[in-house]
Amino acid sequence: MIRLDSVTKQHGRRVLFMDASCAVFKGDKVGLVGPNGSGKSTIFRLVVKEEAPDAGQVAIDRGTTIGYFSQDVGEMSGQSVVAATLDGAGPVSAVGVRLRQLEEQLADPAQADRMEALIEEFGEVQGRFEELGGYALDAKAREILAGLGFSQEVMDADVGTLSGGWKMRVALARILLMRPDAMLLDEPTNHLDLESILWLETFLKAFEGALIMTSHDREFMNRIVTKIVEIEAGELTSFTGDYEFYQRQRAMLDLQAESAFDRQQAMLAKEEAFIARFKARASHAAQVQSRVKKIDKIERVEPPRTREKLSFDFQKAPRSGDDVASLDGVKKAYGSRVIYSGLDLLIRRSERWCVMGINGAGKSTLLKLIAGATAADTGRVTVGGSVKMAYFAQHSMELLKPDDSVWDTLVGKFPHASIGSLRTLAGVFGFSGDDIEKPCRILSGGEKARLVLAQMLYDPPNFLVLDEPTNHLDIGTKEMLIEALADYEGTMLFVSHDRHFLKALSNRVLEVSVSGVRKYGGGYAEYVHETGQEAPGVHT
Repeated sequence: MIRLDSVTKQHGRRVLFMDASCAVFKGDKVGLVGPNGSGKSTIFRLVVKEEAPDAGQVAIDRGTTIGYFSQDVGEMSGQSVVAATLDGAGPVSAVGVRLRQLEEQLADPAQADRMEALIEEFGEVQGRFEELGGYALDAKAREILAGLGFSQEVMDADVGTLSGGWKMRVALARILLMRPDAMLLDEPTNHLDLESILWLETFLKAFEGALIMTSHDREFMNRIVTKIVEIEAGELTSFTGDYEFYQRQRAMLDLQAESAFDRQQAMLAKEEAFIARFKARASHAAQVQSRVKKIDKIERVEPPRTREKLSFDFQKAPRSGDDVASLDGVKKAYGSRVIYSGLDLLIRRSERWCVMGINGAGKSTLLKLIAGATAADTGRVTVGGSVKMAYFAQHSMELLKPDDSVWDTLVGKFPHASIGSLRTLAGVFGFSGDDIEKPCRILSGGEKARLVLAQMLYDPPNFLVLDEPTNHLDIGTKEMLIEALADYEGTMLFVSHDRHFLKALSNRVLEVSVSGVRKYGGGYAEYVHETGQEAPGVHT
């Protein structure tokens, strides 16, 4: 269906692909993996002809329709969410637009003299719309939008009023509604909550075409992909299986490559030692020459590639008292909408609470109440006297000084820290080389999040309140963060849609819903086992 044949591609002086090949067939569900900047998004652009290879070719079977979801959604306004979604449905969307225009004209008294012609065209267009399945399409669009978290009210509202993250969901809905022969999805889960991610998993598992996707959500990849294409050092290598199988295979191949290199180095050292010892002796001249020729003919094993594993030894958090935070009879409402009424909660030292709930249930509000970012209407919120709290929220990134560089930000925060430790910290959070000189104003959302987390964890508090800390983090950085927080001796309260993060770090679950608050003694894995659901209302 889609083939890359001996493709070479260079951006400036950086070689992304060198004589790289791979093939994707109908029914394949492919996960693209590789370090940041390795060329994952470039492959998508090559397939949709937004870029051309410098050498080789990208071949696509005749008649294959391709739907491409990228992080650049473009401008959306002036139509309803449903209409914007229907625009992505191919030829039927244009027919639907004309049908709506004719409906408006038929209802316009000023068009009375054209009524006969309009009625005739309306009949033709309506027939064509029905033939293309247009009437069922509106229902399908609404079903997909509901799966991605839209209420019926929002579906009929102006798409221009949505935030960037919700516009991303509309762009994704367009591709899903289109049901092309091949879907290219670049980080489809970035702006989704857990409920929407679970719905999307079900949708993509049932999709019969070819799927190529990137994702920083390892659980999502494991549930969907049947093949991994790894991009490394300009090459494309295919592995049949899910992401975890790929990780095991990659580790095994690395070990074999290291062993082969070490064996050859040992053999070469032995031969070179013999040559050095006997080269001056005439009696050994023939043997020395024979071994020199043998060494010259040997095909050298490449030294194994070093795979950088992110790790950092964070300082230990100071010990807090046993009672870290408590809410007593707390009420919180926004206008007539009551979020909490009579809420009681005690958070004790070393507990790690993950907060579950659908959009709008009050997850972020709870974190804000405890962090002091919003006040309770009635009741009392108390934080222990020896508690040193750090609160990470999406607005935390807005507090970075736009003209300060990454390096300025870290040095300004920790003026007495050693340059070496700050450089290591920056590297662990993805800022290496010239990246540390980037001013904060040009950083992406993910880069800003990493910088804020780096500052927060270098001198760790004993109470971490984290609202979606894993948004935009790649798999490697998430793994580092999980390892760092696994050894963290403080207390945590957090919201995340990353199931791997939830499983690894929680030992308590707080489920918030319109019917109230429920507490679970075990972590997320125990919550799933006990309730039979991976998110409130979504059964496994």
